[in-house]
Amino acid sequence: MRPHKPAEVSPSLPDETDWPAWVAHGAPALLAYLDHEQRFRYANETHRRWLGIDPQQLIGRRLIDVIGPRNHELASVALDSAYAGHTASYEGELYNGRERRYARGNFEPDFDAGGRVRGIFTALVDITERRDLELQLHESEQRFFGAFQHAAIGMALVAPDSRWLRVNAALCAMLGYHEDEFLSRTTRDITHPDDIATSDSRHEQMLAGELESCHIEKRYFHKNGDPVHVQLSVSLVRDNDSSPLYFVVQIQNISQRKAFEDALHRERELAEVTLRSIGDAVITTDPQLCITSLNPIAEAMTGWSSIEAQGRPIEEIFQLFDAHDGHAVANPLRAAIGHNSIVDLVGKTLLRHRHGFDTPVEDSSAPIHDHAGNVIGGVLVFHDVSETRALALKMIHLTQHDTLTGLPNRSQLHGHIGQAIATANRRQQRAALLYVDIDNFKQVNELHGHAAGDQVLRAFTAQLQRCLPGDELLSRYGGDEFVVLLPHLENVGETASLCQTLINQGEQTRVDGLPELDLHLSIGISVYPDDATEPEGLLQHAETALVAVKTQGLHGYRFFTASMNERTQARRRIETALRQALSRHELDLHYQPKVEAQSGRIVGAEALLRWYADGHEQYKPDQFIPVAEDTGLILPIGAWVLRQACRQAQRWLYAGHAIPVSVNVSPLQFQHAEFYHWLDEVLDESGLDAGLLELELTERMVMSGGDATTGLLQRIKRRGVRLSLDDFGTGYCSLSYLKHFPIDALKIDRVFVHDLTSDRDTATITSAIIAMARGLDKEVVAEGVETREQAAFLRQAGCSQLQGFLFGAPMPAAEFQRLLAEPTRIAPGP
Repeated sequence: MRPHKPAEVSPSLPDETDWPAWVAHGAPALLAYLDHEQRFRYANETHRRWLGIDPQQLIGRRLIDVIGPRNHELASVALDSAYAGHTASYEGELYNGRERRYARGNFEPDFDAGGRVRGIFTALVDITERRDLELQLHESEQRFFGAFQHAAIGMALVAPDSRWLRVNAALCAMLGYHEDEFLSRTTRDITHPDDIATSDSRHEQMLAGELESCHIEKRYFHKNGDPVHVQLSVSLVRDNDSSPLYFVVQIQNISQRKAFEDALHRERELAEVTLRSIGDAVITTDPQLCITSLNPIAEAMTGWSSIEAQGRPIEEIFQLFDAHDGHAVANPLRAAIGHNSIVDLVGKTLLRHRHGFDTPVEDSSAPIHDHAGNVIGGVLVFHDVSETRALALKMIHLTQHDTLTGLPNRSQLHGHIGQAIATANRRQQRAALLYVDIDNFKQVNELHGHAAGDQVLRAFTAQLQRCLPGDELLSRYGGDEFVVLLPHLENVGETASLCQTLINQGEQTRVDGLPELDLHLSIGISVYPDDATEPEGLLQHAETALVAVKTQGLHGYRFFTASMNERTQARRRIETALRQALSRHELDLHYQPKVEAQSGRIVGAEALLRWYADGHEQYKPDQFIPVAEDTGLILPIGAWVLRQACRQAQRWLYAGHAIPVSVNVSPLQFQHAEFYHWLDEVLDESGLDAGLLELELTERMVMSGGDATTGLLQRIKRRGVRLSLDDFGTGYCSLSYLKHFPIDALKIDRVFVHDLTSDRDTATITSAIIAMARGLDKEVVAEGVETREQAAFLRQAGCSQLQGFLFGAPMPAAEFQRLLAEPTRIAPGP
């Protein structure tokens, strides 16, 4: 390496007058200049304090003679490097006589005009005190990290952005990760999703200075995927400016404790369920004999509810009298607690009901002990010994259970929900309520009779019960509606999974002697405490979510959201107004032209329902028609639409225009037992040729009814009415079944037409549908045609008729008739 040569070199050795004043007068460093023979040419005043020698006496003396061979040897490597022309430094021990010090020195070569080293500048600082502090700090850190690494509990240092900075062996063993796997993750990466919000909240509070430290229970995921319950103690370390440096976290595995708590809780729940379901009455008290609980039988026999009785003295609730003389009998529980033993009633004793009548009872009383044997309360177990006891028990059961399915009925539901809420609150967990409805169940009764419907409900109940092996409660809420209560919810994902299982299994319900039922389920879900904190609110919100499922026209499940309340209120407003719409003549039919694809000539019209009030559109069809279907109002409205459309087609025929009119039929109309009778009556009343009426049905309507639907379609066809499948391609998407049904036309859904010119796959599918339909001798109508390019494609593909805004928007009947009267008709386009 070539020595560094300064740009400007002084011609002679430096003189003391060349040095800054602070150097010459006691700079804290030892400053010196050594010539090429390592002789002192300059030494500052600090040498006096270090060596005890006048600096002037050092001039001309060799370095080794001044500092001694041992010091010289320690610094020799750095000195040799400096004399070789390189800047060098030394940090290490030096001896001031017998005293060992610690110093740091810098050696800078000084070059002559020829670039040769003529001496070196030295600067030496005594850093003994700093070194001692560093050693102490290092030892402290070693002790800390030794304790950190070998602690029996998990320990970690976590950055403010939640990155793991350091973890100990106990934490690695607890969660199954190696240290490098931790350091590539954040705490959120292994935290249970349901615990992230609470954990983040505490994290932000500590960073903001709202908390100095915190204790929290949460769940981490073990590397194998299992949740691990932990208890964290977290402290935040800040720098001198109060900026956060890192969190110190102590982590204890409390999974075993949680398991014990769960087991204890389940035992308690089992005890509560047992007390509520046994045939004997049970009353419990505290040590002062104030009531703590009554089971349902005790409530019935005393006339007091458990809530009303809590805290009251036992004698106020449990009043005993001698059957012979009518005198009051001492409560046996006082003797049982006083003597710490079991005490039974002696002789014939009557229990006086709250409303004054007496019942002969037998009783056993006993103290309740804690684990140490201390009396912490008492229990009374008694029963009715009269001949009416069995009848009373049966009556109590009947009032609480559904007679058809044996399930708890709605009279008990609020109480069960209240218990689930209390349980979830104690465990700091969620609970969920599922509102289950069998869609269109009344069709089962209409097609197969009510006796068969009862069989289906019993089979359906058994099917659902097989899906609920735990402590979930299934209740019949009424008709074809059921409620499932989930009192122990680890996470919301469990609810979604269970709902899908219920749907899959419930829809597979089978009954001997009945054809395939094709049941479909809709489920609305509300969650405690997210959606409501009391039973009625949970029920209402679950029902609102159920309505939201049905509004979509789909089967499945949905969780309640706050926005659903707004939609529910809007639906109620629509329903209220819709009930008056017919009588107020607010409903009207508009007609959209269908044109022949090749000529553009109008060859038909589709009747479309509109709702106007005071000259303005009241609601859009997609807003009010689903409400009409859900409420059953679609039946009178549908009958009115059919009648008006037939009358209008007859008027056009009188005016010289034989224009077929198509009418959409809702599933509720079509599946009604009287539909064909209504259709026949309307045709006779209007006098319209049946060939000028076309009914538009959906694929699902045609496919879901079995033999009954096939028979009805054939009967309608024999009457002369045309049949078409609306929105074709969005349902079963199969042409193979068409040969089994007397369908005249297919309507290609607008979603296919919209993407014809922009999506090659859509164009290919549409062309295939048209070709196959024409091969089956069916007419093909495309709806939603808006551009000439779409029309040209459909025309070339062989589509029979076109319908859409390109040829005309839905319009009032009078405007449509004027369009029919125009000599040019609608141009087919290029």
